[in-house]
Amino acid sequence: MSTRTQVPRVLRYSSSDELADAVASLLLTRLVELQAKGEVHVCLTGGRIANRMYESLASLAEGSELDPSKLHLWWGDERFVPLTDPDRNASQSFGILARTISLRPGQTHAMPATDGRADSDEAAFSYARELGDTVFDVCLLGMGEDGHVASLFPNHPSFTQPTSAMVIGVSDSPKPPSERVSLTIPAINRSRAVWVLVSGEAKAEAVQRTIGGDPSLPATAVQGREETFFFLDQAAASLLPRYNCQL
Repeated sequence: MSTRTQVPRVLRYSSSDELADAVASLLLTRLVELQAKGEVHVCLTGGRIANRMYESLASLAEGSELDPSKLHLWWGDERFVPLTDPDRNASQSFGILARTISLRPGQTHAMPATDGRADSDEAAFSYARELGDTVFDVCLLGMGEDGHVASLFPNHPSFTQPTSAMVIGVSDSPKPPSERVSLTIPAINRSRAVWVLVSGEAKAEAVQRTIGGDPSLPATAVQGREETFFFLDQAAASLLPRYNCQL
């Protein structure tokens, strides 16, 4: 587990669609700015709000100054299932972005599937080797109703067991499927920027506890080296003080 050393910045939106469109616009602007200096490494997340954001990003990217040849895509966690499984985070996000962004196979770093891998630990070891010393310019995360991020769960060894590893295999996951591969808190917090996207009233209590600094929740432990943002829709932010949906 990690102790928070900075207060995250909270940005609130009136709806999930507004949140997704705003984050897509901010991310595109950030990518274009960073690409002026060289290659850019972005860690993607899965989930409905993230996929909605990727839809918006794909639309905005068409005809923009984005240079896909400088873009490296990574993933924060993955279901340890066959490569052809449509529920894989990489399959969903890549399928959306590739509609308008010409992504190079050598710069698209999906986590290993069950095909040819003995178990999730072997897959994690392989991904850690590929990751090496890579630092994400932006690491995107979602958050579950229980405050989990990536495949790091509260009251579960994936989060409570200290580790210096960058990637771990996750067994007996509280969320199906039981076998997963995930970045760890040290890997996430090596990122320059961490952006957490949260939508829905069901997550409001976890948001309140996370922003309040509850150390038992994995979402509380994540922070970028330079910035940490929580992008919330009205429902997810409903239990935070001084809420104003016009912000």
